[in-house]
Amino acid sequence: MSQPTPEHFFYEDDPDLPGWKRWQILDQGRFNSFIGSLSVKAVDARTALVRHRFERQHSNLRDHIHGGALAGFIDMALFAAARGLGVLAGPASTVDMSIQFIAGGAIGTDTEAEVDLLRETGRMLFLRGVVRQGDVTVASFLGTIRKSSAPPKQEAQ
Repeated sequence: MSQPTPEHFFYEDDPDLPGWKRWQILDQGRFNSFIGSLSVKAVDARTALVRHRFERQHSNLRDHIHGGALAGFIDMALFAAARGLGVLAGPASTVDMSIQFIAGGAIGTDTEAEVDLLRETGRMLFLRGVVRQGDVTVASFLGTIRKSSAPPKQEAQ
């Protein structure tokens, strides 16, 4: 099984949002492609914004953002924000994530996660944030990411 590398993601200037980066998985057969591309902007050394616009395929029967789609977005926002803050470049794993759903999120509206880096250790990132649509807080969250260790060096034979 191959390990994901930074080359598995597109991370370049977002042509639609000056000053932002677009973060998108290149392999369209992966789960991330269901959520779609995200736009990322570092606000300062500890905070990043991650933006997305949910469409009908992300909705529930109440025409709000489906909780599973919102959870997927939040999980991806943790990684996109960490990449935008320069604390994550390679593969990593979500250790835990908790979400508090506060209000129904509208479909077709800019949705923004503000993600704060609480602490970084050698192998872990501790983050928290809120998801908003304008003045409406849709969710709050906490997440922990474990950075992958470097692959073992192979000895010359």
